[in-house]
Amino acid sequence: MQSSQDQFVSLIQEHSGIIYKIINLYVDDQEERRDIHQEVLLQAWKSFTRFEGKSKFSTWLYRVVLNTVLTFRRKSSSAHNSRELMEGDISYKPASIKDESDALLFAVKSLPEVDRSIITLHLEGYANTEVSEILGISSNHVGVKIHRIKKVLEEKLKKLGYGS
Repeated sequence: MQSSQDQFVSLIQEHSGIIYKIINLYVDDQEERRDIHQEVLLQAWKSFTRFEGKSKFSTWLYRVVLNTVLTFRRKSSSAHNSRELMEGDISYKPASIKDESDALLFAVKSLPEVDRSIITLHLEGYANTEVSEILGISSNHVGVKIHRIKKVLEEKLKKLGYGS
């Protein structure tokens, strides 16, 4: 029988992409990414005993990672400044945008935190019910938000020269 520590390590390794994806979506500074990664692992380990298996491990982990990242950013004094620059207006096209994929990532990063979370989960293939469970909002609200976010992203992509 696998110990709880071995089980945790195995599950984290299997789902490490979730951790990196969320951190990269919310944090641009490499050193801050490393700090948050360590905090995520700590918080996940501390919470692991409360994982009951009622949802998929990936759903549970997504919620832990997202909550940890957002909490860490709120505590960081520099996060406020970077969030103000990231969210909202797209008035320029960075040189780092080379194709539609880069443009979509840039547009998603410019969304407010909750919208960014919703659309990322949607693009990852999570059902509205899973998104509502992770974020603690109703499934109907998730559907409405996804519809609105898609429209906002279409506009942002048009401003960047992508989309019809």
